[in-house]
Amino acid sequence: MAFPCLDKLEKKTQQLCSNSLEDGPEPSYSKVQTGFHIYKSGKPIFLDHGGFLPEYEIAYEAWGTLSPQKDNIVLIHTGLSASSHAKSQPTNPKPGWWEQFIGPGKYLDTDKYFIICTNVLGGCYGSTGPSSIDPANGSHYATRFPILTVNDMVRGQRELIRDVFKASKIHASIGASMGGMQSLAYAMEFPDEVEKVVSISGCARSHPYSIALRHTQRQVLMSDPNWSRGFYYDKIPPHVGMKLAREIATITYRSGPEWEYRFGRNRADDSKSPAFCPDFLVETYLDHAGEKFCLEYDANSLLYVSKAMDLFDLSASNRERAVKNRGAAEAAYFSQQQQESTAVPEEPYEEKVTSATVTPEESYDDLKRGLAKISHKDVLVVGVESDILFPVWQQREIFDVLQANNPTGQVKYYELGTDISNYGHDTFLLSLDHFGPHVQEFMST
Repeated sequence: MAFPCLDKLEKKTQQLCSNSLEDGPEPSYSKVQTGFHIYKSGKPIFLDHGGFLPEYEIAYEAWGTLSPQKDNIVLIHTGLSASSHAKSQPTNPKPGWWEQFIGPGKYLDTDKYFIICTNVLGGCYGSTGPSSIDPANGSHYATRFPILTVNDMVRGQRELIRDVFKASKIHASIGASMGGMQSLAYAMEFPDEVEKVVSISGCARSHPYSIALRHTQRQVLMSDPNWSRGFYYDKIPPHVGMKLAREIATITYRSGPEWEYRFGRNRADDSKSPAFCPDFLVETYLDHAGEKFCLEYDANSLLYVSKAMDLFDLSASNRERAVKNRGAAEAAYFSQQQQESTAVPEEPYEEKVTSATVTPEESYDDLKRGLAKISHKDVLVVGVESDILFPVWQQREIFDVLQANNPTGQVKYYELGTDISNYGHDTFLLSLDHFGPHVQEFMST
């Protein structure tokens, strides 16, 4: 039996080996970084799980006009692998990932709002992440990069808003997927600095099922010998592990009914004998998705950003621990100034296994205490019934907990049922006309 899919992977490895010798250590994804601005912070940022970055950069893009009162800022938060390029603009005319959602007269109206989108800390599209250079030693951070949380990401974004645009607050914090996490986290961190919150296909805490799905992706990636425990920047990147991890992720982004309608049980070529390589149409689709992604995104960024999603929890006890950890990191930073210690751990991060120690009822009450911090905010939560990565009950939970806190702000919930969209988690990219009007109305009231 022939295995053309394996032949193709081996050929790509050989090509990457040749290219790495000729072109230097930078992986392919770095070659697509154009058209954004860079915010450079010379101040350290202290992190929820200890440690710090002595300095950092955040890539951002903006559309529309900032009002004289600086009261029309809308901050868009991205999903796991998205760049700051949500919309085309003069320095990068390529269509953005939310191209039809943003613009004059569109759901996020650039005639009304000044819209900013960033690449998250930990990413690889211009912002500081594991592929960046550690100023302490001039080498790539790799897996010496400190563990980040979603709340760490938004604290960096807030510094950009204040330092670059000299604004003390934003009109709205909006995002989908991991962006929906960030939109809530921004309001939690700075409740008096945001007027409205829009969380689409997000959650207030990661569920074990979602964590398990991302865990399998990380394990597949880390099993690629070329990952080299994260130190691959002067070598062949772990493209096989990245390809397979993306294929797993793609399964979670869509829904079974959509694929039944789109692919059915059709094979790519019925005239050929069945094979172990991609054979059914759905297999060829996954193969293409993995192949396209495997060199566009940094493998370590995938590990760090997906782990940040797993760690996301807006419960009161979790946020209280985070404050203590940051305080300890800050104290350690200033006490070690004379010792010139490095900003990151000496050893690569290793995942640890723990067990549940609280009941569901206690966990719910803990989350309720946490979200009480934003009970005075206007919040729109959008859920998608066909989503398996962020199950719809998680969006309902956000709404229910906010309602249970007797909010003084306006809390709204809208759900796209399977009669409207079967696109699963990718609904926020593909069903704009179904949820966009609700976002538009909420933003303007």
